Amino acid sequence: MDRTACHALLANRNVRLYLGGQLVSLSGTWMQSVAQGWLVYQLTGSAFWLALTAVALTAPVCLLSLLGGALADRHDRRRLLIATQLLSLIPALLLGFLTRSGHVTPALIVALALLLGMINAFDLPARQVFWGRLVPAELLLGALSLNAVVFNATRVVGPVLAGGIIAAWGTASCFYLNAASFLIGSASLLAMGPQAGSLSYRSAKPTTSLLAELQEGLRFVAAEKESGLLLLLIAVISLFGIPFVPLLPLFADGILHVGPQGLGMLAASSGIGALAAALLLTLQREPRCKGRLVVASGLLFGICLLLFARSNQYYASLLALLFSGVGIVSLLALANCLLQHRCPIPLRGRVMGFYTLTLAGMAPFGHALMGLLAGTVGAAAALSLGSVVCLTAVLLTARPISRLA
Repeated sequence: MDRTACHALLANRNVRLYLGGQLVSLSGTWMQSVAQGWLVYQLTGSAFWLALTAVALTAPVCLLSLLGGALADRHDRRRLLIATQLLSLIPALLLGFLTRSGHVTPALIVALALLLGMINAFDLPARQVFWGRLVPAELLLGALSLNAVVFNATRVVGPVLAGGIIAAWGTASCFYLNAASFLIGSASLLAMGPQAGSLSYRSAKPTTSLLAELQEGLRFVAAEKESGLLLLLIAVISLFGIPFVPLLPLFADGILHVGPQGLGMLAASSGIGALAAALLLTLQREPRCKGRLVVASGLLFGICLLLFARSNQYYASLLALLFSGVGIVSLLALANCLLQHRCPIPLRGRVMGFYTLTLAGMAPFGHALMGLLAGTVGAAAALSLGSVVCLTAVLLTARPISRLA
């Protein structure tokens, strides 16, 4: 996307409202993510509990995201997102209260993470396809890139703020601020007006069952070999690569010895790289060889993750995470665009349900596996193995994926 297209997107009031709400809401989400991981580690000192908390947050996505995608194809996406934003503030408020009052336990944290994960299972597919209603098809990659800019800006802002807030006022403050951020996200969606989330391709209520619509989406993905390979690659990376995030407290405390502020910087470093990649995708013309860029991005992510796993130097670790962020956000943004362009508009919610399943739905298994490995052989060895598996998957799928335009 060139600068003219970028200006056209930002001239759209609904686009500005949505991005603004995302900026605030996701900053709060990242603050809670860092604070929650630090709290669990301080309470238990255990890789198992870190992994279990991450599993609780992501397991419902695995179980419910296909249903969430089907609902996004049937109902007003704006209303769905308003509902999920308002529901999400409940576990944040409860976690803040329990932490501040001294009644928080690892089991309660896991239970609240499970509740938030159930909400996310319906939020994420609707969020992925919401852009298709806000912008025309020729601006979709640009819109997804702008969304990635905001998402990854919050990956920088949220963890840095969390590190400072934890040190100054404690973890409970992060949870309360996250609850407030959901209110702002809801307000931005309300300000758009009802036309923003309506389904223009449906003039009547659906006559088929949810099960039939899920089967229709599955048949499409099974018939589209290239789409299936993209989803398979994302699933492997989600299983063996992306679960490095819950292990960061182990690296920060046990290997690099940098404390909560260093943990915030480690999380932010990956976000800075991701933000740089998203900005580049936003400001450049749409590439013609998206498949080749997906492969190159996957290789960059796997190599940098391996370098981070083997590093015991803080600044080298920051650099490796920075370039891993470049790789993963480029891969996901390009794969998302390819998937949406290759499927009919009425099926996008369900296809994005599969995308959410492979991206976030594999995470609970990845978190459990990496947590078990980290507890057995150490965090560095576990992440080294995961990065090698990611690199192998990229190489095995490189030829067919690289042919995609």
